[in-house]
Amino acid sequence: MTKTSFKRGVVAGLTTGMMMGGAALAQDCTTKIGAVLPTSVDWGKPIAATAQYAVDLANEAGGVAGCKVEMVLRDSQVDPKVGVDAAKALVDLDGVQMLLGAVSSGVSMPILTSVTVPAGVMQMSCCSSSTAFTGLSQEGKTKGLFYRTFATSGVQAAVGAMVARDQGYKSVAILYKNDDWGQDIGKLVAKDLEALGISVTGSVAINDAQPSYRAEVTEALKGNPEALYMAIYPKEGTSVVREWLSLGGTQNMIVANALKSDEFRDNVGLQYLGNTIGTDTASPRSESASAFVSQYTAKFGSEPNGPGLSNSYDATMIGLLAMEAAGTGATGTEIAAKVSAVTDPNGTPITADAAGFSKAKEVLAGGGTVFYQGATGNVRFDDNGDVSAPAVMWSFTETGTEETQYISLEEVDAFMASVK
Repeated sequence: MTKTSFKRGVVAGLTTGMMMGGAALAQDCTTKIGAVLPTSVDWGKPIAATAQYAVDLANEAGGVAGCKVEMVLRDSQVDPKVGVDAAKALVDLDGVQMLLGAVSSGVSMPILTSVTVPAGVMQMSCCSSSTAFTGLSQEGKTKGLFYRTFATSGVQAAVGAMVARDQGYKSVAILYKNDDWGQDIGKLVAKDLEALGISVTGSVAINDAQPSYRAEVTEALKGNPEALYMAIYPKEGTSVVREWLSLGGTQNMIVANALKSDEFRDNVGLQYLGNTIGTDTASPRSESASAFVSQYTAKFGSEPNGPGLSNSYDATMIGLLAMEAAGTGATGTEIAAKVSAVTDPNGTPITADAAGFSKAKEVLAGGGTVFYQGATGNVRFDDNGDVSAPAVMWSFTETGTEETQYISLEEVDAFMASVK
């Protein structure tokens, strides 16, 4: 499967997903959910397509609370202002009570604080990892309306430090995106590296859309680091790495999952990325996670190799199940309150497909609870709406990326405890 044909499959998924999900749809009412996702960037389209796929499966199972679900999708452009404006339109004009989004903590946070919490709308993020959300919840400022299916930045930061240790690097420079996510993971990885006795020669912020990053790269090169850690996005990442290499920087690079992108690989050149090791959270080695890979491949013609795809699927499915549990006309607060009823370890296990959704509808209608077995495993949220997850190390290949090491949840937790 070529990159071009994969993109065609994604576009087809987005296009057909806005139509009815199949002959099983007989509802005479429509319930809207909102989605603020970065469809204008190469790696964002599959995230949106995956969310729409979950909506299609729910509709195939008869919809939610007796109504067909329509996902109203707006592009965030990975820009906080654009994201907030999109979220406001979805809440004020479309009247959504559940919002999927966003990608990037720097976009999700202002949506949460200025749109969804004030309006009492539930927000379910697939791809926001900043620990600032945890702090906000602990202060009672999320009002129980925020959930995310992506583990906190602490996991990727710890695994990034683990990579540096395993590679024997004695010094590392850090380049991070200057937003909530980048600042958070940059701070955490610096702390973990230093806890391992690895010198952090510099930590430099990267702002969006600069004509040149020579000054930032020059600053990061001071101290002649053995390796570079990056928590930035593909567009800026391409420019940064080109500057880094042209100024004599090492090809020993450790990257967060935001750079797990064909766009970044192709624009930099695979020949310069041979020593690059990526990190990401991962699905557990479970039957439900394997089933999602097969399901996704059958739908889109390629395995889910991009960032956030399994997380996007689970975020959407869990949100829709909570809407089903809350019933017709439920408010965002009522929907959020039902998340525990569809991720209950003592509930009836259900699969992450149309058949599982149908079974969940029956169980919930009878007053029971269900335990969603998803693309990221058996999803369980803590009191702050956070999840834990295993992790992987990966490398770039000619056709995408490949996993090089799997780190179990127990191993992740043990390592994180050791660096604390």
